[in-house]
Amino acid sequence: MGVALKTLTGNYAVATAVKLARVNVISAYPITPQTTIVEKLAEMVELGELKADMIRVESEHSALAAVYGAASGGARAFTATSSHGLLYMHEMLWWVAGSRIPVVMAVVTRTIGPPWNIWTDHSDVMDQRDTGWLITFTENNQETLDETIKLFRITEDERVFLPGIVTLDAFILSHTTEPVDVPDQSLVDAFLPPRKQPYVFRAGEPIIMGNIPRDLKWNMMMREDIDKAMERAKKVIEEADLLWGKLVGRRYGGLTECYRCEDAKHFIIGVGAWVGDMREAVDYLREKLGLRVGLIKIRYFRPFPREDIIKWLNNAMSAVVFDRSVSPSAGGPIFVEVLASLASAGVRTPVRGVIAGLAGVDVTPEDIANAVLTSVSEAEELGTFKQSVLWFYGGE
Repeated sequence: MGVALKTLTGNYAVATAVKLARVNVISAYPITPQTTIVEKLAEMVELGELKADMIRVESEHSALAAVYGAASGGARAFTATSSHGLLYMHEMLWWVAGSRIPVVMAVVTRTIGPPWNIWTDHSDVMDQRDTGWLITFTENNQETLDETIKLFRITEDERVFLPGIVTLDAFILSHTTEPVDVPDQSLVDAFLPPRKQPYVFRAGEPIIMGNIPRDLKWNMMMREDIDKAMERAKKVIEEADLLWGKLVGRRYGGLTECYRCEDAKHFIIGVGAWVGDMREAVDYLREKLGLRVGLIKIRYFRPFPREDIIKWLNNAMSAVVFDRSVSPSAGGPIFVEVLASLASAGVRTPVRGVIAGLAGVDVTPEDIANAVLTSVSEAEELGTFKQSVLWFYGGE
């Protein structure tokens, strides 16, 4: 048992993980930049490398509907999409989560038009944050492969029984080749138990799902149960990460990862591929300017890691949250969640939201460092700064 080092794009890392998870049913509709995920899976099926049914459909809505039906029948199922395709699926995301059916989907993040754009931002996946799906963001192709495999175990855990999204940035990860350690099939089999779910549709055994309830409280009770399952998922995610680490030697730390945080007084917070640039910015701010800056990488946006955010920011001087999407008039979704988490615990650390990188606008480590310096200087001079949102276009 061991691993094999391969060079894989982010999309091929997803496809490899799906193969290792022994998925039974795949359905998807092509959309840039997701398409090569299902193209590779179709090739694996055609070559006999993956024993799965590939269902061809006429739209993304139908793709998730097909996966929903297959998973309801007990199959381990997978789909993938991007941008407008994910928006087209939006209704079905609610049905899958509300039915408590474990499904895994890869979302290759892409700008939503107009104007037309194929480059990365996080608006598409953030639009799904209230549906009841677990949502994880990956920083590199290795993490993409690992998290896709882990997400099958997490979603199928009886304490969760919710679907999950693994998110990777368009082109930055999806079409960029990196070295990836691919575990042996035997290791994945040891990690991933046979699929289970709360109920299964079988011929001749009729059950009803989604009918109009006599008591309107049922809808509210089901949403409450999803909320509780999302909270329980926090422990399941940490357990899965620990077990994966024992089997393959790689751990990520559960819902968050904190870089150079032990003595930090100022923090950067972000998700996704540009976290690598944020690491460079932290190193520069520490080594060149002597600022005690740390980085909080949010790995799971759902469930949101409010306990970790409160722990790290409780005695901080300032925090800067970078969002690659915006909720108009409110700020970035991560910024809003961080503020809510701190407020719930009475933590008064000043937090500035930075909206950047939308529509694929390039953001460099220098840009990140400059945006942080602006906020840190203000916080140190005034002892605080106004909770505010900065639109940052780079080079400013």
